[in-house]
Amino acid sequence: MELKQNKPIPEDTICAISTAPGMGGIAVIRISGTNAIIITDRIFHTANKKKLSEAKPNTAHYGTIADENETPIDDVVVTLFIAPHSFTGEDTVEISCHGSIYIQQQIISLLLRAGCRLAQPGEFTRRAFTNGKLDLSQAEAVADLIASTSAASHRLAMQQMRGGFSRELIQLREKLLTFASLVELELDFSEEEVEFADREKLTDLASEIERVIKRLSDSFTLGNAIKNGVPTAIIGETNAGKSTLLNRLVKEDKAIVSDIHGTTRDVIEDTVVLQGITFRFIDTGIRETHDAIENMGIERTFQKLDQAHIVIWLIDATGSTQDIEKIAGRVLPHCTDKRLIVAFNKIDKIGSATQQQLTDLYKRLTREKPNTSFIFLSASHDQNIDVLEKQLTDTI
Repeated sequence: MELKQNKPIPEDTICAISTAPGMGGIAVIRISGTNAIIITDRIFHTANKKKLSEAKPNTAHYGTIADENETPIDDVVVTLFIAPHSFTGEDTVEISCHGSIYIQQQIISLLLRAGCRLAQPGEFTRRAFTNGKLDLSQAEAVADLIASTSAASHRLAMQQMRGGFSRELIQLREKLLTFASLVELELDFSEEEVEFADREKLTDLASEIERVIKRLSDSFTLGNAIKNGVPTAIIGETNAGKSTLLNRLVKEDKAIVSDIHGTTRDVIEDTVVLQGITFRFIDTGIRETHDAIENMGIERTFQKLDQAHIVIWLIDATGSTQDIEKIAGRVLPHCTDKRLIVAFNKIDKIGSATQQQLTDLYKRLTREKPNTSFIFLSASHDQNIDVLEKQLTDTI
């Protein structure tokens, strides 16, 4: 039988189980490469005895996988993709079998004996890149799509896999080439009284390129945060209600709640998905102490604070304004480039006059800091927690 010669880069034939490890209802085994169809024909038999090599592209076929002694292994459905119209750009066959681990192992063993080799990690995607089916950013997005755990990370991976980021880079490259060619032309004729480029347009083009690069850089930072969970620090003095707030946000008793100062000595982290966005909450504490172990925990607090993208500064609304101003001198310098939410807790224990006093204090402390907001809440009574969640998601 003659094989098709329309594959961009001929390679050996590989196989692997494409579904998650373990037992399930259905498992999918993928074969890709020059001899994918021939090798599958050696172990697969359709009810009408028709060979896959004679079948039309993009078709599915029901039949039986059997070993060298014609002993049936499983009844399967085989899907056929002819190069270059496949994920890898090569002839590709996908075998959908029952999810028994034994059956999966038997089919893989038959394929190896028939001429396949096991695919290396990521080799199907590498072949798709090599054969021009994906560029590097799209290939990276495949792994991100598989690992996506929220609607936001899924949306980012889908956009990148469909070429959104690639188109941006192509347009940026064209702008850079235009700018470089104009500059080189001006340099070549710098001693002559000939002007090939409008100086103002050249400056505008350079400014536009700088804006695009900054936007792409910022989008990488945001995209990476969404993919791994947006780091959000809950910071404040002990007994402000940080552990209670963390428990409310993650909907479980993750942190110990106690009236004893310094109960939470270490950094506690947990994640929660809010409106399709994963937030990685970090519960920390600050107070003056001579306890060496607790001081180590406070030092870690500021390290985590520097890593956070969003800071929730939780304040005990029943405390004194002098104490709030004192702690502000330690917290605010670490929040210069971050989204800051000032949350006054224990609203159920104060009156309207105190609320107004705290509102005025907030405005005075943050008047020179943009990208801030404040909220009154009661973590123990679950009051305004939904408003805080909306502020978090609106930030992203």
